Amino acid sequence: MTRLPAAQRREQLLDTAVNLFAEKGFAGATTSELAKAAGVTEPIIYRHFKSKKNLFISVIERTSDLTLEMWERQLATAKDPAQRLRRLIGANPMVSEQGRGMYRVVVQAMMEIEDPDVLKAIRDHIIRIHEFVTHEIVLAQQEGQVSKRFSAEISAWLLLHQGLGFGILAPLNIPHHAHDDSGVRVRDVIAELMLGDRAKHLLDERLRKTMERGEESGHQAE
Repeated sequence: MTRLPAAQRREQLLDTAVNLFAEKGFAGATTSELAKAAGVTEPIIYRHFKSKKNLFISVIERTSDLTLEMWERQLATAKDPAQRLRRLIGANPMVSEQGRGMYRVVVQAMMEIEDPDVLKAIRDHIIRIHEFVTHEIVLAQQEGQVSKRFSAEISAWLLLHQGLGFGILAPLNIPHHAHDDSGVRVRDVIAELMLGDRAKHLLDERLRKTMERGEESGHQAE
């Protein structure tokens, strides 16, 4: 067993726990399996986490931190609040390589909400995510880039509902899920509803380029 600094060991255990909980769920995973997968003894786990439940909740809490960090990186180079919001609409951590396993744990945690501690962790996670999205919508509204017809709070809930639904359905590989034959995606519809002509122009431009590429491919085939 390699000796690691405490903070590094804790992160390693969390990484291992994500994979194990994602595969087996909270009830199915054991600390014995976690210790084996992490290459440590069970007492090492209990030096960092009081219980399996405490470890499970720590995974959820870290998911919030990593999601907000990921969004901040992706939005940092946007030129204005509207572009930040467009990027946010397309940045679903549930289907990203980094976030897929973590959010599988979050979805499984929603099946464990009879435990008040797990319920609180899930609620806190959703609240933090909602607050971030609400803030981004407020900035876009203040710049006149998003209508104030609906509050930023309710618009943020719309985006969270869409993102959660997409994240749950995407792994099912349903034909034509979340897009139509013309290439329009659900997130394009949401962006146009929120950003109006600005988003419509970008969508039209993307569809035009897609059609041009298709025509070029057809000519090459001929």
